[in-house]
Amino acid sequence: MILFAILIALLGLALTAGGVYLLTLGGSPYYLLAGLVLLLNAWLGYKRHPLTRTLFAVFLILTMLWSSWESGYDWWALAPRIGLFLVLAIPLLFSKEADNGGRKVLLPVWAVLALMTLGSVLANPHDLSGKLDTQVDSESPKLGNSPEDSWYAYGRTNMGQRYSPLDKITTENVGQLEEAWRYSTGDMKGPKDVGETTYEATPLKIGDTLYLCTPHNWLVALDANNGSKRWVFDAKVPPESQRQHQTCRGVSYLPPSSGEAPSAEKLDIAAETQAPVQCDAELFLPTSDARLIAIDPTTGARCANFADNGELDLTHNMPFKQAGYYYSTSPPVVANGVVVVAGSVNDNYDKNSPSGVIRAYDVKTGELVWNWDSGNPDETAPIAEDEVYTTSSPNSWSVASADEELGLIYFPMGNRTPDQLGWYRSENEEKYSSSVVALSLKTGQVEWVQQFVHHDLWDMDTPAQPVLLDLDTVSGKQPALVVPTKQGDVYVLNRETGEPIFPITEKSAPQGTVALDNASPTQPISALTFRPPTMTEKDMWGATPLDQMMCRIQFKSLRYEGQYTPPSEQGTLVYPGNFGVFNWGSVAVDPKRQVMFGMPLYLAFTQRLVKKDGSDMGPANQGEQGLNSNDGAPYAVDMKPLLSPLGVPCQQPPWGYVAGVDLKTGETVYKHKNGTVRDLTPLPLPIKMGVPGIGGPVITEGGLVFMAAAVDNYLRAYDLSTGEELWRARLPAGGQATPMTYLNSQGEQMVVQVAGGHGSIGTTIGDYVIAYKLKR
Repeated sequence: MILFAILIALLGLALTAGGVYLLTLGGSPYYLLAGLVLLLNAWLGYKRHPLTRTLFAVFLILTMLWSSWESGYDWWALAPRIGLFLVLAIPLLFSKEADNGGRKVLLPVWAVLALMTLGSVLANPHDLSGKLDTQVDSESPKLGNSPEDSWYAYGRTNMGQRYSPLDKITTENVGQLEEAWRYSTGDMKGPKDVGETTYEATPLKIGDTLYLCTPHNWLVALDANNGSKRWVFDAKVPPESQRQHQTCRGVSYLPPSSGEAPSAEKLDIAAETQAPVQCDAELFLPTSDARLIAIDPTTGARCANFADNGELDLTHNMPFKQAGYYYSTSPPVVANGVVVVAGSVNDNYDKNSPSGVIRAYDVKTGELVWNWDSGNPDETAPIAEDEVYTTSSPNSWSVASADEELGLIYFPMGNRTPDQLGWYRSENEEKYSSSVVALSLKTGQVEWVQQFVHHDLWDMDTPAQPVLLDLDTVSGKQPALVVPTKQGDVYVLNRETGEPIFPITEKSAPQGTVALDNASPTQPISALTFRPPTMTEKDMWGATPLDQMMCRIQFKSLRYEGQYTPPSEQGTLVYPGNFGVFNWGSVAVDPKRQVMFGMPLYLAFTQRLVKKDGSDMGPANQGEQGLNSNDGAPYAVDMKPLLSPLGVPCQQPPWGYVAGVDLKTGETVYKHKNGTVRDLTPLPLPIKMGVPGIGGPVITEGGLVFMAAAVDNYLRAYDLSTGEELWRARLPAGGQATPMTYLNSQGEQMVVQVAGGHGSIGTTIGDYVIAYKLKR
């Protein structure tokens, strides 16, 4: 009884103190009342009073009633609210102290509430079950120019569908998949690397060779049959502490004029030391020190015919050239005789940063064909040597798509830095930020633009590659473009005109900014959306009542009037947060069945404007999470996830899902929790919780979806029609890259996943490329 009294007294003191503070913020009175009851219970226990057990039984009942009222019948919500108190009741149940009457009250109450809590494990209130209509369209859809057995571009083709027509692996035999081979690149995160060092590459399969890049911009050629090394080109990228990202998502490919895929040679010496050669086919490698390198697919040598012996300096004509502030993390687009390159500009380091210009170069010579600068959008003729592009104009850091028949290329656009300070933007920059823009492949002129956030103050860049398909609608078949966004909307547009296929409406948005700024009175929303409901204090979460209370204090201390609450010096809750509901992994679309598979996730962030008063702010320019200086601006910005004192998200799970959408109707047919806590807790328990992830899915003709992405280290196969997980394989490192699939020379379907981890979400670091195939 004494031990019980001590534990309850300590917990009661903490809850009372925190509960008083929470109440002053306008929060729930429960924690204060619970703390006072526990203090009384502790005093009674210390005095060995006969009411000790009875009072605790009443407290448990009232706590269960309050918990159920707040959260419903949901294990992940109930257990943190009442679980600790049920555990603390155990000493009372087995204490030898007299008071059998109290024990007779407490024991049945404890047993019933424990069974109710455990029973909630079987409930699944967040699940949406259904079955997609996967009847194949009778017409042959456009799949792009990649041969069926190959993977020619980041999304397989420039259409960005992440769909393969291969069907040898099916829902019936996927359980027979096993590892076929494994390759370690040797490129690992080093002590001088930035925190956001990530392995996000999707390989290409051309002929009998796989080509992939590594975080430090090595281009690796592997035998597609057995994973053995053919050659490695090392771009020799030096470390740079001011880069926000150290990654490479992929390379791009120009087929030879003959149309036949090259046959790579196995070399015993480093490919980068080879003398430049004349190239017909070319691979294009973007680097994190702002170069574009053209490489011969056969030998790995640089292409003598492209730019300066195969290397193009992308800092040319930039208004500012701070080291590490500009580079490309995503593969360029090769289409209609040009290679089109965009770039990533560091967020919130300096208001005077490099331009977000998008440039098209001749694929064979590297000569500049056109440049489109969103700060000066009408002048697309190649800029003169002594001219510069617009300072800090909105950039496109993700992957673009192209329709070679229409002659259009589609870029998901970011924001002008600083992200949270909007008064530096020109009228043109306002027009093109946080949008998708369609440019002419021939001239770079704008054909149309559709904006997804007006006057973006939250870093809601359009992060994902647009997906192209021909879609059956009530108006007939339309050339469609599907764009998922950070804020959770999925926009479906006519890719020829930019007109919405699914309606877009405007909703009122919160107002009130710092003195120099303004907020848009309305924001767009798509009829197809995965936006979460407005968060409330009830949504705060923690492993115990204590850290749940601390999360509530955080929540009530922040400014939050719903989505698009403007940034503030007080600190603003941003939900969905900077990781978005969707990110660069995009979605996969089956153009035959006209369905979409995606991985929506839900994590809240905080953003606080830090007014510069000349005092030392401490370490700055910490990347996407932390304090960034915004040099030249009156405010720095501090951004981070909303986490409990234990370092877990403050909001109630699930945090991650898989979802299936019928694109013909816009209906979300299923939505299931995705991923386990195996790699989030000290004990490796594969409890399905719905965890965050970053990466993308791949759909196959066999009715399957392959995806890793989640923060537990697994590659999974799902049934496309239902979203049910059918198979999974344990990965040696985080799988934050989109997989791909192809046929080897024996006609066997292979599935390849890069597993190397992700710096900012803390998954296991590695350097693996792993291939799977069916057992023979």
